Amino acid sequence: MPEFDAVASTYQDLITASVRISGESADYFAVYKARYLKRILAGLKIQRILDHGCGVGSLAKHLHKQFPSARIDGYDPSRESLRRVEDSLHQQGTFVSCIQEVAAGYDLIVLANVLHHVKPDVRETLLVEVLSRLAPDGRLAVFEHNPYNPLTQWAASQCEFDSDAILLSGKEAVVRLRECGFTILRRDYVVFFPRPLAFLRFLEPSLKWCPAGAQYAVLAERTAK
Repeated sequence: MPEFDAVASTYQDLITASVRISGESADYFAVYKARYLKRILAGLKIQRILDHGCGVGSLAKHLHKQFPSARIDGYDPSRESLRRVEDSLHQQGTFVSCIQEVAAGYDLIVLANVLHHVKPDVRETLLVEVLSRLAPDGRLAVFEHNPYNPLTQWAASQCEFDSDAILLSGKEAVVRLRECGFTILRRDYVVFFPRPLAFLRFLEPSLKWCPAGAQYAVLAERTAK
């Protein structure tokens, strides 16, 4: 994807600039997602993780910290982005730009802010592809911007590589996943409080029902047949 090749060297800075209203850096949101997954997947044996749409490895780095016994692999069509993935991640896993090189049998696949970059008529194809890479009891975690949050809309409008983004609601994400053969386990709204209100962040897990979150997360698994 040439648009992501062009911004690979400044990817983190561009995200940080677009979310400056939150008072946090891009890394905060990657840490948030990794910790969220660690919390909701507690008790499950997670040995192989695929960060699908891994970019420069921002999330993969923190997944490795939260799931230290798991192998973290990554896929992204932007080769320039993959060149910037940390050497330590390359040493423990495989990061590829060709979807045919992605293995199968993953315990967890993460799609973090990927679907809004995919044209609506192609999203089903991507999700079916992801489904084929899951282990029989594997999980898929989808993180997306909440289009009903005005600050999220503003942040997306400020991001250079979100200029063509088509945000999708949590309801649409759930419908798409079900149509492609997934069973929905949970849908949570996440990221409620900016840095000045960080002292309230301990409340966020109890606000998962509230559609005011800046993003949402959907956890799904392959539908049993």
